[in-house]
Amino acid sequence: MATLFISDLHLDSTRPELSRFFFDFLAHRARGADALYILGDFFEVWVGDDERLPLHDAVAAALMGLSREGTGIFLMTGNRDFLLGPDFAERCGASLLAEPHLIVLDGQRTLLMHGDALCTGDTEYQKFRAMTRDPTWQSKVLDRPLADRQTMARQLRQVSMARNRGREESIMDVTPDEVARVMNLHDATRLIHGHTHRPAAHDVTLAQGTGQRLVLGDWHANSMVYAIADGDGARLLTQRAEDLEMPAS
Repeated sequence: MATLFISDLHLDSTRPELSRFFFDFLAHRARGADALYILGDFFEVWVGDDERLPLHDAVAAALMGLSREGTGIFLMTGNRDFLLGPDFAERCGASLLAEPHLIVLDGQRTLLMHGDALCTGDTEYQKFRAMTRDPTWQSKVLDRPLADRQTMARQLRQVSMARNRGREESIMDVTPDEVARVMNLHDATRLIHGHTHRPAAHDVTLAQGTGQRLVLGDWHANSMVYAIADGDGARLLTQRAEDLEMPAS
């Protein structure tokens, strides 16, 4: 049995190939897993649980099906879907996790994050992040009409894209000192996160020795990088769409 970790799918109605990849992943790779953790940016944008698009319903139904077969489903929000809430999680048969979230896997304290909080070099973004994670701010936004929230999401995306053009890559990556600080704070020897779209395994120097940081990959039309934890430890694996698809009938 295994525990799986994915993030940064950026599911969107305009990219049906990603949705198909995800449904195949659930039906094949995730089936029979002990748990599936989705660590943020599950959707390209999320303006509230009251927006019911066909894609949202299909995703919720697929996750609920997996949950009913005995796989634990856990959702964490990211910087694109920070308004995802308990109503959608309930429709998925999932538990909604606060960030950071600590679990124990094979006796090893493992910290789960989306990852954007670790990018402390980007001080301007951290101010924006603090605002958008504030419950009072979120409540005020969710009280606005759905059409207003949809317009706001488009505007925020345009601002983000313009802001990131030409920025130093290092600013948008995690800060090593912050990684070590957070892991030491929670007495964790393993950290799994996404957000940066730079999948890799890193050693981390901690107060009590060397820890492990696994960075999940973003999803493309035909491949993705995810993490698995089982009896052989925790590691990154690459999954390709053609390896999952059912043969034509």
